[in-house]
Amino acid sequence: MSFGRLEKPGGNQPISDINVTPLVDVMLVLLVIFIITAPLMSSRLELELPKTEDKAAQVEEPEAFVSISVDAQGQVYWDEQPVDAAALQKRLEEIARRDPETELQLRADTAVPYGRMVQLIGMAQSVGLSRIGFVADPATGAPSAPVPGR
Repeated sequence: MSFGRLEKPGGNQPISDINVTPLVDVMLVLLVIFIITAPLMSSRLELELPKTEDKAAQVEEPEAFVSISVDAQGQVYWDEQPVDAAALQKRLEEIARRDPETELQLRADTAVPYGRMVQLIGMAQSVGLSRIGFVADPATGAPSAPVPGR
């Protein structure tokens, strides 16, 4: 009297195929992330800022400030966007009208002539902005060069 088979049932056999759907999903997500972040990483304006002692680099940023950069060729940038002299004048007037206590932070390449920086400072002062700061990189541990005449 036998109630079952003597053979062992086959059961579920493991699937030997590789499921590539999760792999494709992950790769597409990574591709989208790289597509979105690549322009952000390359839009940084490259300037060779003057070096200063570490003590000066610890100053806190003011609450309201505007950043203006000048590259080695003398091109002026307003928040990393190129701007001509007339547009810069209008933007500075608008900022001064809104809040005359806004600080103007100047970032200039070491190759920018002194006269170009004086022009920008004069433009800012003519519209009523008197708080002007210069941005510099902290020194890399090398001693600073002596100032002639001291």
